[in-house]
Amino acid sequence: MVLGSVLNPINTSILAVSLVPIGAAFGAAPAQTAWLVSALYLATAIGQPVVGRLIDLYGPRRLYLAGMALGGLAGLVGTFAPNLGVLIAARVVLGFGTCAGYPAAMYLIRSEADRTGRDSPAGILTLLAVASQTVAVIGPPLGGLLIALGGWRSTLALNVPLAAVGFLFGMWRLPRTDVPPRREGTRLAAELDLAGMLLFAGALVTLLLFLMNPHVELWWLLALTAALAVGFVVREVRAGKPFVDVRVLRGNLPLVTTYARALLAYLVAYAFLYGYTQWTEEGRGLSASQAGFIQLPLFATAIVVSTTMGRSTDIRVKLLVGAIGQVVASSLLFLLGAGSGIWLLLLVSFAFGIPQGVLNLALQNSVYQQADPARMASSAGLLRTFSYLGAMAASAATGAFYPHRADSAGLHELAMLMLVVAALFLVITAADRSLARTGSSLAKG
Repeated sequence: MVLGSVLNPINTSILAVSLVPIGAAFGAAPAQTAWLVSALYLATAIGQPVVGRLIDLYGPRRLYLAGMALGGLAGLVGTFAPNLGVLIAARVVLGFGTCAGYPAAMYLIRSEADRTGRDSPAGILTLLAVASQTVAVIGPPLGGLLIALGGWRSTLALNVPLAAVGFLFGMWRLPRTDVPPRREGTRLAAELDLAGMLLFAGALVTLLLFLMNPHVELWWLLALTAALAVGFVVREVRAGKPFVDVRVLRGNLPLVTTYARALLAYLVAYAFLYGYTQWTEEGRGLSASQAGFIQLPLFATAIVVSTTMGRSTDIRVKLLVGAIGQVVASSLLFLLGAGSGIWLLLLVSFAFGIPQGVLNLALQNSVYQQADPARMASSAGLLRTFSYLGAMAASAATGAFYPHRADSAGLHELAMLMLVVAALFLVITAADRSLARTGSSLAKG
């Protein structure tokens, strides 16, 4: 469960220090290398709820194993990529490959609670959150070390052994009888709502295409996104077995609000991860390995915060702490410039570690409490989808504010966007009265 769920975070954190060397190798500006970020998250945003739905219907084993195989393949293709286009394609394959890990973990936690009659997931949910933070700690310095030893291609090659180990663990430990009896003999197309999935994917693709190149003459992409989104909602309302049951979501405002919070929170988090790291290399003049170690306080703090607050059942407090933390940390970015001391860079990373640790855990626990247990994997997949929508928006913003290089002026413009989004997150959270009830049934075991 843990290994499958951390493949995406480790590729996220390693890429943060790889973007500048990759751009130098292929002669690509930040606006172009931003596609390496968006490609992964577009694939994952589409794939997570799809794979989550498949896991809800057929169990985790085969989907998990297929995901590990795709992850290994993506590592090989990326390692030998001759140009940026092939590397972006490898990131797409990697995105689909990492889709099964997290929904499979949430499915197994929920099914084990149902089997034993003991709803005590707090410790395991904390473990998943801390595991993601731990590999994120390792990611930037490991990426810097790999780049120093073998160049940026070695950061892609790392996926091969990780996927192989994940595949072997999956073969060894995941239940072999993973198809619920009620699903035997059913038709795949009838269960999956393929039309709904295609409309969902189309809306995400057209939205990303506009965000990556936001010009007035491309207004038609937004119009097409809106049309596809409306078509998706209409389809899901009428479908007998919808891909995303919008009728349930319509009656579950707390869950919808959690998804909105995830989008806002991760927009800020990923804007910092990629925007700040590129600035430390180009605007501040650090090497890739130095930029990686500058990120250590962020992820180390996040681990401590996740572990400390993991046993608490008060989700509202966690969300408010995270929201205030993002506002304060985003404000610190305005203090940075080309001559900023290392101590200030470390302080900024430390400040972002607090909301990073608490929000990841709080959003995960919120979904566990608010979602329909029969759709736990797909609901968890949707949480990641909204998180990756935030990541894609952050990638687009980074490309827009760093059109040629990551300088201090662009960092401050990015910081203003982050501050506004963080403030909106705080307002939404403070006004949400449903949070007083969320978490009341989350046991401490």
